[in-house]
Amino acid sequence: MISFSGFQMLNKNMQHDFFLSITFAQMSTSKKIESLQELGEFGLIDRISKKIKSYQESTILGPSDDAGIVAHEKNTLVSSDLLIEGIHFDMTYTPLKHLGYKSVVVNLSDIYAMNAKPKQITVSLGFSSKYTLEAIDELYDGILLACKKYNVDIIGGDISSSPFGLIISVTALGENDENNIVKRSGAKENDLIVVSGDLGGAYLGLTILQREKEVWKSDPNMQPELDDFNYILQRQLKPEAREDVIQYLEKNKIKPTSMIDISDGLASEILHLCKQSEVGCQLYEEKIPIDQQTYNTAMDFNLNPSTCALNGGEDYELLFTINQKDFELISKNTALSIIGHITKKESGYNLIGHGDTSIPITAQGWSHL
Repeated sequence: MISFSGFQMLNKNMQHDFFLSITFAQMSTSKKIESLQELGEFGLIDRISKKIKSYQESTILGPSDDAGIVAHEKNTLVSSDLLIEGIHFDMTYTPLKHLGYKSVVVNLSDIYAMNAKPKQITVSLGFSSKYTLEAIDELYDGILLACKKYNVDIIGGDISSSPFGLIISVTALGENDENNIVKRSGAKENDLIVVSGDLGGAYLGLTILQREKEVWKSDPNMQPELDDFNYILQRQLKPEAREDVIQYLEKNKIKPTSMIDISDGLASEILHLCKQSEVGCQLYEEKIPIDQQTYNTAMDFNLNPSTCALNGGEDYELLFTINQKDFELISKNTALSIIGHITKKESGYNLIGHGDTSIPITAQGWSHL
């Protein structure tokens, strides 16, 4: 276990209901675990490789040679994300298993956002001397759990020491027929704007964790008050990719005209779709889906729930546009909400608020620089 007192603080509370819905197999501590120095780089790679399972027929060769081999029958899509300690995550309150799981999910979400199916990933790690072998095992337990849930194979990667903290780089490979791939650039005037799930929860979950961190820093004997925030904490620490939405679209033969996943907030993502499609948009504030726990927590912090949904980020829901002919099929799915429509480019990007006031949409999003 990494010897961060703050991390230990949260781990003590992992027995509470907050983490009951985030079930990870506990590591056995009955046998002695070697140190990283004793194991060495190649020993660590071998240790990890023995845990890796294959789920895809298109994986010809995994992480046992100079390069992995895949044989996709359709177009291959590639997406990479880099997660850096202190920028993208805080080890004070981020359990390593959750971090490993999340590092995979955020990449798979990009593949789903192009209406494709993820097949393989590569995982590269850089970690400083404060990370023990047990910590790396925990991180990989989360990575492997995500691979099992989404049926993706690890086919390679790299491991290195780092002078600063933890660095995780994941690259995802997916596939789909060329005619079924959905880009950001296909939205047309009068298309309906649809979003999956609910928004703003991940941001409020982060807000709670940061508040409890400050409380703990002022009094290390204080235990975090997390019991009332199960849902939004899970949204932040262990998000899920919306594979189910892609399956629903495929089953009902619905092809979005454009699509993107919501990593930087609804406002940022709708602007990406509009600018790349050269169109405008009109969103309706009252239509934006917000969970009750998200709403209540925002009000407790004197925050506007709609602002959290628009600018919070890290929800990893899917935002897409559809032809109006698909309205009924989309309306039947309770996990999907129609929140607006596409307009002419000259009309701009507008949010219709309560009282029918029109507000220009601007993007704050998440800055990683």
